[in-house]
Amino acid sequence: MSVAESVTGSTSAPTSAPSGTAAAGPTPWGRRLSGRLLWSELALIGGRRRNQMGLLVLAAVPVLMAVAVRISAPRAGRGPDFLSSITSNGLFVPLAALGVEMGLFLPLAIAMLSGDSVAGEANLGTLRYLLTVPVGRTRLLAVKYASLVIGAVWGVAVVTVAGAIAGIALFGTGPMPTLSGTELPFWTAVWRVVLVGLYIAAGLAALGAVGLFISTLTEQPLAATVALVIFTILSWIADAVPQIAWLHPWLLVDQWQAFADLLRDPPFWDNIARGLWVDLGYAVVFWLLAWARFSGKDVTS
Repeated sequence: MSVAESVTGSTSAPTSAPSGTAAAGPTPWGRRLSGRLLWSELALIGGRRRNQMGLLVLAAVPVLMAVAVRISAPRAGRGPDFLSSITSNGLFVPLAALGVEMGLFLPLAIAMLSGDSVAGEANLGTLRYLLTVPVGRTRLLAVKYASLVIGAVWGVAVVTVAGAIAGIALFGTGPMPTLSGTELPFWTAVWRVVLVGLYIAAGLAALGAVGLFISTLTEQPLAATVALVIFTILSWIADAVPQIAWLHPWLLVDQWQAFADLLRDPPFWDNIARGLWVDLGYAVVFWLLAWARFSGKDVTS
């Protein structure tokens, strides 16, 4: 079944509404269509074999890290702080995994999803069929971005849950030491890990808006995917160059590693708030750019 058929539920032409009811009809139908379109988009994302394999890779990283540390614990003074702390509390496994995967694997996953969002549909020829049903381009683009946001949360959740299960199974639980030198009870520590995941997902969702805009510029999903990966890599490189420190606050990735401030007691919110504002700015600006491009793009010829 094509994407267009999964949205409409039928290949037959819709019946014309009686006169006098045309003004009231589109609103409830459009709302039902938006829900069906979102579920259809999520089913399409979840059903792709490459996305399923990508989730397995995301989940495998924290498991491999936990097993590797269990077999040979890191020596004192070697490796990241979270990695060195894994043996003291299993909840450090998802934190260490998120810190590692946010550099490449998680952005790559978002790049794959955003590359398929518009460019993939245009490449397959299904985008023009989606626009023949009673759904505007603005609503369609909003649904596409909503699916990317859900995909970002989905990917982070897979890493977090897999890491927590592996970490607790291999290293157990207990009070979690914070970066401030205090200890957090187990359930408070779990909540902090959830907050870390949500913060990283917000940054990936903003990256998805950039990818959505790039996806409207081409009909080749691979080109859109590669372009977003290059954008992410260049952002990390620019953020590491001290000579352009004036640019750092404007880079999307600049505050991604500020998630460590959520593991202080109490949490240090300044960098977190700054990072969320940057995420929001990128999401709004690039979604509007995507809308401006998509609203005038010829996809029906």
